[in-house]
Amino acid sequence: MALTKERKAELVKKFGKDEKDTGSVQVQIALLTDQIAALTAHLKANQKDAASQRGLLKLVGQRRSLLGYLARTDKDEYVKLISELGLRK
Repeated sequence: MALTKERKAELVKKFGKDEKDTGSVQVQIALLTDQIAALTAHLKANQKDAASQRGLLKLVGQRRSLLGYLARTDKDEYVKLISELGLRK
């Protein structure tokens, strides 16, 4: 369920400025999106898992606040990121 080292390194390389750029907003949003997708799949199989559902809601809220920050500070990067991650329809 947790991110593997390889998957995390792949996301950091794709969305970060370099291999060690784990703190940028874009990388954090990409990592949260991957965790949210994994938790969503878990909850489809385990509908009564209330603890995981609460964790999912916390992750979605955290991602939403980071997206709001990115939209305020760098609109072009925000548009690029949501199109790459497929967040908005």
